[in-house]
Amino acid sequence: QAQLVESGGGLVQAGGSLRLSCAAAGRTFSRYIMGWFRQAPGKEREFVAAINWNGGATDYADSVKGRFTISRDNAQNTVTLQMNSLKSEDTAVYYCAASNGGSFRWLAAYLYWGQGTQVTVSS
Repeated sequence: QAQLVESGGGLVQAGGSLRLSCAAAGRTFSRYIMGWFRQAPGKEREFVAAINWNGGATDYADSVKGRFTISRDNAQNTVTLQMNSLKSEDTAVYYCAASNGGSFRWLAAYLYWGQGTQVTVSS
């Protein structure tokens, strides 16, 4: 079982950057696919980015490709999301999640979720 805690959210101006971190408790962190999802008010939760167990494979939503970078440190049990060139449409609650297999983008494949961290981008 994994317990996930996100941090790093906040208020930033359009064009700025934020770095989100997710700390995982548990000795099996390196086994999981780790993903970031987001949910804006009135919208469904959507895929943002994901990374496989050793960082050798990543995937990004088209809307963030080239601006966001996902990485992980299995020694520290952390996964990060570096967000650059932020836009107002990136405003959402961002969630870290862990999956033990399946499609990177399939929300239902993720077994464990953090509580979320708010990102607000002002235009």
